Amino acid sequence: MTTAVPSSSTAASARGTVAPARAGLTLLGVVRIMLGLTFLWAFLDKTVGLGFATPADRAWIRGGSPTAGFLGGAIEAGNPFAGLWRFWLSLNPVTDVLFMAGLLGIGLALVLGIGMRIAAVSGAAMYALMYLASFPLTTNPVIDEHLVHGVLVVALAAVGAGDHLGLGAAWRRLVGDRAAWLI
Repeated sequence: MTTAVPSSSTAASARGTVAPARAGLTLLGVVRIMLGLTFLWAFLDKTVGLGFATPADRAWIRGGSPTAGFLGGAIEAGNPFAGLWRFWLSLNPVTDVLFMAGLLGIGLALVLGIGMRIAAVSGAAMYALMYLASFPLTTNPVIDEHLVHGVLVVALAAVGAGDHLGLGAAWRRLVGDRAAWLI
């Protein structure tokens, strides 16, 4: 005689954990959107110079370089990776275009909840580079928000946060198995 084993959703429901799990996934969807908006804000501010991180006269549309200030500051501050930042600055305007395309693409993917795998890899790489450019760290000798956000964006993709308050499920159906790397 076989005994029916309750499904995980039935067992979870019996313990009262379905609603908290759904609420947690919804909150991760909110976090995903918030991180996406930080990328889009940086893109917008650097493009038109809203006067927050980028003054209007140093906007990209006015000939300013979105990367020169941050990387130049890292070099001047004695960053141990100064040679790497000099190399990237020597490639301008290519570096500016890649950086701005990254900000826009990662931001849109996170806000919409689509392309989360690419957004996770790209976002984590961008955060890792910004982390390395932040040396020497001033408030904690090992960890800063770039490192935490890099891990977080990968975790959001791993748990399927694009499906919650996003278009991830519809995107997955559209893309299907033929290009799973786009999910």
